[in-house]
Amino acid sequence: MVRYLIDENLPPIYKTQLLRRNPGLTVWMIGDPGTPPKGTLDPEILEWCEENRFLLVTNNRRSMPVHLADHIEQGRHIPGILVFRAKSGLGEILEDLLLIAEVDASDEFRDQIVHIPL
Repeated sequence: MVRYLIDENLPPIYKTQLLRRNPGLTVWMIGDPGTPPKGTLDPEILEWCEENRFLLVTNNRRSMPVHLADHIEQGRHIPGILVFRAKSGLGEILEDLLLIAEVDASDEFRDQIVHIPL
């Protein structure tokens, strides 16, 4: 089952709307109980996502590719990183996140950065 960890730099409306439209989803935000605290460095967030099997949802297009490459170079893996495309709308992103969860496509994103909307 797909589980999402939403980056702290994204507005909470993503979590709220995903859960409103599909209450069965697991959607956590950085800073929620049981997740990395706000201010956690990206490499540590990737480790947490790996250990807890969460897809990371972020708008960090600049440094995340470097962090992912370092993570993989260390022999580690991650379920995937979903990065927002520039100028994409809330509705488009929510639709893709819901579709990914519905078809349980989490295995398709292993060790990859995928830009959404698809």
